[in-house]
Amino acid sequence: MNKQGIPFLTVAELSEMIREKEVSPVEVTEAYLERIDAVNFKFNSYLTVCRKEALHAARKAEIAIAQGSYLGPMHGVPVAVKDQLWTKGVRTTVGSRLMSEFIPEEDATAVANLKSAGAVLLGKTNLTEFALGASQQYGPNRNPWDLNRFTGGSSGGSGSATAAFLCATSLGEDTGGSIRRPAAWCGLSGLRPSWGRVSRYGVAAGSWSMDQVGPISRTVEDAAITLGAIAGYDPKDPYTWNVPVPDYRAALDGDVRGMRVGVIRDLVYSDITNAEVRDAVLKAGSVLEELGATVEEVSLPLTVHGGTLSQTLIHVESAMTYRDWVKENLNEFGHGNRIGLLTGSIIPSSYYYKAQKLRELTRRQVLDALDAYDVLILPTSRSCAPFVEGTDTEITSKEMAAALPPVMTRPFNLTGAPAMSVSCGFNSEGLPIGLQIGGRLFAEDTVLKVAYAYEQATDWHNRKPPNS
Repeated sequence: MNKQGIPFLTVAELSEMIREKEVSPVEVTEAYLERIDAVNFKFNSYLTVCRKEALHAARKAEIAIAQGSYLGPMHGVPVAVKDQLWTKGVRTTVGSRLMSEFIPEEDATAVANLKSAGAVLLGKTNLTEFALGASQQYGPNRNPWDLNRFTGGSSGGSGSATAAFLCATSLGEDTGGSIRRPAAWCGLSGLRPSWGRVSRYGVAAGSWSMDQVGPISRTVEDAAITLGAIAGYDPKDPYTWNVPVPDYRAALDGDVRGMRVGVIRDLVYSDITNAEVRDAVLKAGSVLEELGATVEEVSLPLTVHGGTLSQTLIHVESAMTYRDWVKENLNEFGHGNRIGLLTGSIIPSSYYYKAQKLRELTRRQVLDALDAYDVLILPTSRSCAPFVEGTDTEITSKEMAAALPPVMTRPFNLTGAPAMSVSCGFNSEGLPIGLQIGGRLFAEDTVLKVAYAYEQATDWHNRKPPNS
């Protein structure tokens, strides 16, 4: 096929062509590298491009496949990973000037798992400083739907790279919504797995009790393929759970008949929720109902406080993670992170204790609802992507400040349950809207099943950004 068209294939399409030897991993990797050279400057998606390493991995994959050693659907597929994950011999900045020269001696387990599956690492994507706040020490990401719009949080580089067809799929990290919101604002499919489903070994920490690695992809099927490559128990990470990893792709049968879907009324009808976003999510619920699911509203009143609760925990835990640098190098952090880390350093232990107690009450409320419903749905974000303003290092617009607190995503990171964002429409300005689907602990297959059924019944995921 035309080499320039390769980056526009899904992982599912690309992997089939590689398996059938219709295209070679080297040809595919070269096509992506050429596209990165041509257009990455518009999006600032990559901090580091691993050109030499990627071509070496592609040649290795090509030889293996030619010899009949095909490893599966990620073999020879070019990927990008958030620069929060260690990569052996490749600079890992975590978005900070303090770590601008850090070169790990080993891969993060999630990266090692991708490589074991035969994936080709194209490079490391841009992120907010230490995956916290809105400080971007290497300049802001740009959204392919509107270059003047933000991409949605700390995994924004992975979001813009995937939406702009600069990688086939990518990895992000989600503490309070940083996979799901870039997916929503960039018109993608992003999945935060259950806490402990994917190893965090070799992932620079933000909040130990909420951080989780997961895929940001263009389709639900691509996200299922990517998750299948990285999920599983890891003895290097004591917080991973030694539970079976299902065949996520096999769950994508499009059949939701008889499933029960709960619409979180407290957040859908909140006065902070944009009307166009609310309408799109409610219409998505109607689509699931037409497909045979039972859709009902459910009240979870504690979820409206999720932003305050999780932000308290994130401030305290991140301040502890970086306490030495907070004491000795405070001025080297971006302004927003200086405030957040100092706040976390002085929050009384009684406040942290109270936040943890309230977290457990919220967690219980969400999990009780998931005993009655197979999944819960709500908006991924209260609004669509805001404008980017301010300096290269600080994103400061009033619209951004209003949009940044990710209240909608917090019920699931507080609970540790899986949640996914899929595109469910566009607002009057042509910006994507995200539908969030949350499920029971370690029931990513159910979340993916519902997301896939909705995706296949609509065509939102087929639309391409005007700047891609």
